[in-house]
Amino acid sequence: MIELEPRAFHCPGYYIRAASKRFEADGAQALRHRTFVEEQGIFPDHDRDGIDLIATHLVALSTYAHEADQVVGTVRIHEDSPRLWWGSRLAVDRDFRAVSRLGTELIRLAVCTANARGCDTFLAHVQMQNVRLFEKLHWTALQEVTIHGTPHMKMQVDLAKYPPCADPVAGWYHRTQGRAGT
Repeated sequence: MIELEPRAFHCPGYYIRAASKRFEADGAQALRHRTFVEEQGIFPDHDRDGIDLIATHLVALSTYAHEADQVVGTVRIHEDSPRLWWGSRLAVDRDFRAVSRLGTELIRLAVCTANARGCDTFLAHVQMQNVRLFEKLHWTALQEVTIHGTPHMKMQVDLAKYPPCADPVAGWYHRTQGRAGT
């Protein structure tokens, strides 16, 4: 009898789009809870706040047979005051962090969406371990701050590097060679 070694499943691609279905919104909330409450311990019970009610929630969805299967990344954006936008609660599932560019694609959709909605300034409070990634994506560090007891860098993006995306629900399909589920 020949025994086959189990192999990790390789998802052929991911949808990056605005959450428009209940399972996407629920999956994004569950992922944020796992990341910010259970894994990082930043919040004791939940990370929800009033911004969730006005924010546009974006998701990265793994696919199975080219159909959306599971929320594996999320970020939210909102307009704080006219033409001033913020991104927050960027999270990628622990089992999918090795997948190339999921966080980058969520950041790209976030900024492109705000840009299409009239954004002049887009800011984010970025956890310190992610500052270098954001700098590579044309963000500038402005000021170190502490939020919920965790060091962050207030950062601003160069909007000229991000073309407007008028239809974030359509989003895009991202093929990757990264490994998932290992």
